[in-house]
Amino acid sequence: MAPSVRGRKFSWVMFTPASLASAQRPVSFSMCSGYRAPKILDAALSSSRRSSAVSLIIGDPKRSMFRINRDIRFSTDKSPYKTHAACWFRHRDASHQVGGDAEEGSAGLYFHLQPGKSFVGAGIWMPPRPALNKLRDAIAEDVRPFARIIERPAAKRRFGGLDDEAMLKRMPRGFAEDHRAAKWLRYQSFTIGRELSDKQVLGARLPALLEDDFTLMLPLVRWLNRALGLSPATSR
Repeated sequence: MAPSVRGRKFSWVMFTPASLASAQRPVSFSMCSGYRAPKILDAALSSSRRSSAVSLIIGDPKRSMFRINRDIRFSTDKSPYKTHAACWFRHRDASHQVGGDAEEGSAGLYFHLQPGKSFVGAGIWMPPRPALNKLRDAIAEDVRPFARIIERPAAKRRFGGLDDEAMLKRMPRGFAEDHRAAKWLRYQSFTIGRELSDKQVLGARLPALLEDDFTLMLPLVRWLNRALGLSPATSR
């Protein structure tokens, strides 16, 4: 969801934690076929392409980056630009939308760039009810493949398991309290990830770091997209 740049002139500044934290202007940008995308997000795009080459996860400089403009219509803070940047890599057959409004959305890969708060993530965040029902039904039908993916030692060491911020206190309607998949059926989002330091984000190894993380996250993304009925990759 790229912002409109028609008729606007921006100053291009090199990203540093100080510059982005204080900036009410876009971050460092590099030329990208008629549109300018942050250099660090370019690294994320390249990494996503390498790690998901046969996973049907796509991204491009024009559509993968979220808008840099803030929605100030109902805010007392009229600062025009966000102080973070982010990009989203989705399934080829899905829409670009995320969250509760993404009726045709998918699981995917995510990179968030913000001084002191950068992170990498994957999965599907707060999907709309029809998508959430599909995921829960797939988990309830056979929880073992899903649980194996979440509890893989390498992924669990790096990401610590599913983010449990948005969990129901009770079982969702239609499932018994003692269901064998009860541990997972109360989730409303299915995401994993980890924080990245400013040193990691600004370092020369960022593309390799992101590629390694994305590769570890892809089994979850594939499982979620299959459960949603999206085309699976044939091989890896």
